[in-house]
Amino acid sequence: MNTVHLAWMLGRPSSTRGTSQILTVSAYAMVGAMLLVVLGGAYSFTSFEREAQAAYLPLAGFAVVLLAVPLMVLGSAAARLSARTQDRALSSLRLLGATGGQIRGVSLLQAAGTALAGAVAGVVLYLACSPLVAMIRFQGAPLGDAIYLPWWAVVAAVAAIVLLAVISSLAGLRKLIITPLAVATRQSVPVPSWIRALVTVGSVALLFFVFTNIGVVSQEIGTIIAVVILGFGFGLLILNLAGPWLVAVVGRSKLKKAVKPEQLLAARMILENPSESWRQVSGVAMASFVAVVGGSGAALMSMGNGQEPTGSWFDYLPQDILTGVLLTLVITFVCVAASASISQSASTLDRADLYDGLHKLGMGYEVMNAARTKSLMIPALTASIGFAIASVVLVLPLAGVAVLLKPLTVLVVILAVVLGLVLIRAAISVANPRRLLAERVAGHSGGIKIGEG
Repeated sequence: MNTVHLAWMLGRPSSTRGTSQILTVSAYAMVGAMLLVVLGGAYSFTSFEREAQAAYLPLAGFAVVLLAVPLMVLGSAAARLSARTQDRALSSLRLLGATGGQIRGVSLLQAAGTALAGAVAGVVLYLACSPLVAMIRFQGAPLGDAIYLPWWAVVAAVAAIVLLAVISSLAGLRKLIITPLAVATRQSVPVPSWIRALVTVGSVALLFFVFTNIGVVSQEIGTIIAVVILGFGFGLLILNLAGPWLVAVVGRSKLKKAVKPEQLLAARMILENPSESWRQVSGVAMASFVAVVGGSGAALMSMGNGQEPTGSWFDYLPQDILTGVLLTLVITFVCVAASASISQSASTLDRADLYDGLHKLGMGYEVMNAARTKSLMIPALTASIGFAIASVVLVLPLAGVAVLLKPLTVLVVILAVVLGLVLIRAAISVANPRRLLAERVAGHSGGIKIGEG
């Protein structure tokens, strides 16, 4: 039996894998649509006058870089769910004598096919949403047809999504190819070191010092903007380093204070792999960081724009910055909500034996679902609050007065973050253990049919 036929038999649509397959393709479609909308928005700024482009394009590029984080997390979550639904079958093939090359070929074909189907669906979704996106106003006018990307950019985006799926599949296969029993074992993961927190605190203090004395660094406005953007980018990177440690600390605290079964189980789920728990909500942390920094920047620009209108593109810049921040938050939280539902589905399938055992011992699925929900929302709240505090420390030297004098702008952004957390809470209901495990039981009871297809 050749590799292509085997890949089709293992990955074809099936009632026993319906939920996971739909979630995986939908996730890739979401990645494709969001990626194209973001790139289309940045591309539309090339229609502005030359002076406006000099200000808008760097801001758009910065937003694209920030949005790459939740988009990659969503794509990786889709790839992990796709692999999780097939890992035991691939492990069985390995035990039956299949070579590493055959296992790799089957997995890569499945990953590429699923990602391609989702990416093409994402292109259709992008074209369907574009008329609405085109109504968003920048520079006092709707974006219009400038939102549509050239065909080669669309093809490149689809290829990038397929490539991400293939790379994620290869990364997940390394352990399986080395040892076919890897899927059956659950090895402990290293606990994040407190040194991460020490490095983070030192870096935040250094950035605070730089921002406080930014006038000494340079008097050129271009240099100051570059230093600020690089400083915030470095701060975001450093804070992300401390994320797993922070989640582990909160998880241990919740474990000590647990008085209900769902609280104990949720804390154990977090501590099982703090890095994975952080990865699921890292987009929330980034959104909180962008919310505080972007909202403060918009407030600062509004203060500087109190004079009479000049009739130039600069009059629209403060409002456009706020619009850009809100759009970034919306896209981020949609991606995080989607990736959370995908990651939770993968985790539920991964813990299927644990859930089954707990249910046989008398624990209801409602308690398990409550524990699963807490295991995500606790890191999400930790990430949003922790990053918001850190970003406030960083932004005070630059826009502290603006925040005090223009609080409404900042409050609007904070409200967007709260609504985003509510969206995530609603999205993770997709991964209800009762429904996913019912499909798994149906799959086992149906048996394996040889020679079918």
